[in-house]
Amino acid sequence: MKTVFRALAVVFSLAAAASAYSQAYPNRTVRIMVGYSPGGGVDTTARIMAAALGELWGSTVIVENRPGAAGNIATEITAQAPPDGYTLVLCNIGSHSVTPARFRKRLTYDPIADFAFPVKIGGIPNVFMVHPSMPTKSLKDYIAYAKANPGKLNFGSSGVGGSPHLSMELFKTMTGIDIVHVAYKGAAAALADVMSGHMESSVGNLAGGPLAAIKAGRVRALGVTSGQRSAQLPEVPTFAEQGIAGYDVTGWYGLCTQSKVPQPILAKLNADGNKLLGGGPLRKRLEDQGITVTPATPGEFAAHVKAEIARWTKVVQDAKLEAE
Repeated sequence: MKTVFRALAVVFSLAAAASAYSQAYPNRTVRIMVGYSPGGGVDTTARIMAAALGELWGSTVIVENRPGAAGNIATEITAQAPPDGYTLVLCNIGSHSVTPARFRKRLTYDPIADFAFPVKIGGIPNVFMVHPSMPTKSLKDYIAYAKANPGKLNFGSSGVGGSPHLSMELFKTMTGIDIVHVAYKGAAAALADVMSGHMESSVGNLAGGPLAAIKAGRVRALGVTSGQRSAQLPEVPTFAEQGIAGYDVTGWYGLCTQSKVPQPILAKLNADGNKLLGGGPLRKRLEDQGITVTPATPGEFAAHVKAEIARWTKVVQDAKLEAE
C-alpha cells in the first residue's frame, strides 16, 4: 500500500507541476514568425491572431516577418528556437505543404516530426485578379485570350513555389494555356503592380490586400480557387464553375511550434486558440478577411498537413518545380 501511495503521490505532483507550468505560460513576449512580407494574407492573419492572443493572455505577442525561400526561413527559425512555446509560426499551405514538397531533401527539419500543430485557424481560397483594362470579364474569357496569345501574358505571385503560384501551375496544366509566372518578394508587391497596370494579372490569398482591392474596383476578380464560392465575394465564381472540373485549391492557416514544446503548453495553445476561434470578435475579423474558420484538434490538424504534403508533391512533380 505504501508503494501505491508513493506512486499516486508522484502522479499527482507531476500533474500539479504540469498545471502550474501551463498556467504560468506566457510570462514574457511570444513571437509569431511569418515567412512572407507585410501586407499579404499570411501576415494579416498573424497580426489578427497576435492581437487576440495578447489580449487574452494579458501578454505581448509580436509578429516577426522573415520573408524568403517560400516561407522556409521563418519555419526554420521556429524549428531551431528553444522548445518553450515562445516561438510560434503562422504555418500555412506554403510553409508546411508546398515547401516540403519542393525542398524535402534540403530542409534542415522534418515538417511533421519536428513540429506540433496546436491551432488550426481555417481555410482561405486564392483569387485570380486582372487589371480592369484587360478585355477579360471571366475566367473563360481569360483562357481564350491566353490561347490566342501564348506566352504573352504574365501573372504575379508572392514567389516561386507558394500556394498562389502552384494554384496557377495547376490551372495551366488543366487548361493547356501558356502564361508566364513573375515571382515577387511578397503578395502585396504583386498586387500593387496589377493595380497600377504594370502587370496584367496576379494571384494571392484572398485575405488582406486582394479583398480590399477587389471591393474598391482596383482589380477585377475572375475566380476563386476553392471548391465553394467565398462568402466575402459571392458574386465571383469558382474555377470549377467556369469549366475546370474538379479544380479545388484551398489554402489554410494555423499556429505551429516545435514538437518538443511541453505538452501542457501545447494543450493551452490549443484550448485558448479554439476558445477565441469559436466565436466573438476574432472569428468575425477572420471571416471578414475571407477565411473560413475551422478549429480542430492537434491530431486532426497534423493529419490534414500530411495529406496536403502528399497532394502538393504530385503537383510539384507534374509542374517540374522540384528544387534546383
